[in-house]
This record gives sequence, structure tokens and C-alpha cells, in this order.
Amino acid sequence: MNSSVSQEPMVCIIDDDEAIRESLRLLLFAGGLSSCVYESADAFLADENPNSFDCMLLDIRMPGTDGLELFRILSRKQLSYPIIFITGHGDIPLAVSAIKNGAFDFLTKPFREGELLEKINSAIALYRSSKKQLLKLQKLQQRVDSCTPREKDVMRLLAQGLPNKGIAEALGISPRTVEIHRAHVMEKMAAGSLPALVKMITLLEAGRQKSR
Repeated sequence: MNSSVSQEPMVCIIDDDEAIRESLRLLLFAGGLSSCVYESADAFLADENPNSFDCMLLDIRMPGTDGLELFRILSRKQLSYPIIFITGHGDIPLAVSAIKNGAFDFLTKPFREGELLEKINSAIALYRSSKKQLLKLQKLQQRVDSCTPREKDVMRLLAQGLPNKGIAEALGISPRTVEIHRAHVMEKMAAGSLPALVKMITLLEAGRQKSR
């Protein structure tokens, strides 16, 4: 396995053809991308401490565990990095089916270097953007979790547009108590304004819907 500790985008290459592995590694290096290389899906699965990577180039047909089975294994583990399949012409229907089940794209051998780099860079950009969004959602959820149950009730009703008096009536508490809870919510959520709080809650709700 070829490892790297650089901050460059990392691509994982899995192909049983040594010549293809080496040509891909050199192409990625020329394109400013680091790589970790495996000769089989089984070798990848046996690695107890694999490199973190942003994209996987995966051959469909390999001895032992083939590319499609590895894809299914990774999907069951809910690993979200993009996978680009490397296929022969006869495997195109399999690759298309994999895309329908969540793979990012496929390339048919022999592939053009420019096309390969373009697909990889697109995959990495999407993956890093998704990771950034996920991190943002996780931080927002941590802020929500720091609120008490009553503060969460107030926050939910604030996000629905209810005024303090309406929230007080809905929860059976005094408007003054709502004001106190509201101040705590704004502080814990690090929201500088009510519109900012509403945007946070909307973003979280959208994230939950997407993950279902």
C-alpha cells in the first residue's frame, strides 16, 4: 500500500492489474492527487488502518471479492465517499446499475486521462462539500442537544413564527418565562437573531429529512 500524510486530496485505487494501478498512481500524482493502492478488494478489507481518502477508483472484476460486492459492503456500512468504477465494455450495464444504487460514476477502459481527472476532481469536490455540510449539521445538533426540553419546546415554536405570548399560551407558562427560555435558546444556539435561529432549525430539519 502506498500511503501519504499530505493534505492533498487522497484517492484509493483498487485494481488487480499492476500496470493499471501504477499508471493510475502516476496520473494522479501528476494531477496533484495522493493515492493509496490495493491489489484487491480483499486486501482493502484486510487493512485494519486504511488511509483516509476522498474518492475510490474501483475495478469491477477482480479475483476474490469483486468490485460490486465491495461496493455493497461499503454501502451497508454507510460509508459516503464517492466510488468511480473502472469497467470493461461488457461491464457497463453493471456499472450503470451501481450508479443507480449510489456509485458516483464509471469509466470504461481504456479511459482518457483528462476525463478521469475531471470525474475524480468532481467527486472529491462533492464529497468535501458534503463532509463540510455534515460537520455543520453535527455542530448545530450539539447546540440543540445542550438545550433543556423546555428550551427545545420554545425553540420549536419560535421557528414556527409564534410570538412570546402565543408560545406562553401553547406551553402554559408565563410570557416572562418564555423570554428567559428564549434568551437561553439564542445564547446556546449562538443565534444573533430570530431569522438566524429559524435558518438553523430549517437546515437541521432538511438534513434529517435527507438522511431518512
